Amino acid sequence: MPSASATTLRNRQPELLMEITKQLAIFLDNRPGTLARVCEALSKAKINIYAITTSDTIDHSVIRMVVSDPHKATQMFEEHGTLVVDDDVILLEGDNKPGSLAKIANRLADAGVNIEYCYSATSPNAKKGLMILRTSNAQKALKALNS
Repeated sequence: MPSASATTLRNRQPELLMEITKQLAIFLDNRPGTLARVCEALSKAKINIYAITTSDTIDHSVIRMVVSDPHKATQMFEEHGTLVVDDDVILLEGDNKPGSLAKIANRLADAGVNIEYCYSATSPNAKKGLMILRTSNAQKALKALNS
C-alpha cells in the first residue's frame, strides 16, 4: 500500500481506500529503453509502482508515478541527475461501475476543487479500481470526498 506518511481518511464506505499521497514526476529522454531502465532501477531498490502514466513530447517524456517509497525513489533519481518533482495527489479506490467517476467529479466541482488530471486502469471484471487525482487542493478534495 502507499507510504506510511500519507494522510488517510476513510469515506462512508469503510472498505474503500482514499488518501493523500506523493506522486513523482520524472522528466526523461523520449527514447527506447528509458522506461525499462527506470523500472529496473526501482525494482533493484525494492520500490513498487502502484500507478504510472506517461506523456510525451518530441524530445522528452514525463513519467508520473505513485510508488511504495517516494522519498527513496526521489533520492535515487536525483543521484542519477534526473529531474524529479513531487506533488500531493489523491489515491482513491472506487467501485468499478458506471457513474462512479461522475459522482467523484460532481462532489469535487460542488466543493470548488478542480481536477487537473487523473489516471486509472481497472480490469473489466474487477469490482474496484484505483484512481489517481491531481487536484487544485488535495486537502479540500479529500474533505469533499469524505462528506
